[in-house]
Amino acid sequence: MAEESAASDSSTRLAYILGVPLADDAVREWPQMREVVRGRDMIGAVEGHFEDFRLAVGERRHFGDFLLVEWSADYGDGAIYRNVTMAEIEEGKTVRVTDYWGKPFDTPDWREEMTDRLDMPAGGRWPSADRLSHR
Repeated sequence: MAEESAASDSSTRLAYILGVPLADDAVREWPQMREVVRGRDMIGAVEGHFEDFRLAVGERRHFGDFLLVEWSADYGDGAIYRNVTMAEIEEGKTVRVTDYWGKPFDTPDWREEMTDRLDMPAGGRWPSADRLSHR
């Protein structure tokens, strides 16, 4: 599991999630909604609209200048989103981020016999609801 106190500039939730400060001109992409947010300040401004948002980082994996983070979040409605964030790092700062997340839903009846349940321990890659905090 990742260290919760990983170094970051703490100016955005994203910097906390990544454990790496954001470049002033960082770009954050959300393919699910076909959106892009440009600049550290705008990223922080968008984040500020979610007052009841809570999160916990499960695991950070570094691959040279590429970072992958698995984490969980609750927007205040009790639904736990399981997220993957990928980041490109240049000169010690995040320059590009792509977030993927999904709201949980029940397995469709037709698929129940084809799959097994995914073990998701509270302290694993996707933290449980009781580990989420405001950031």
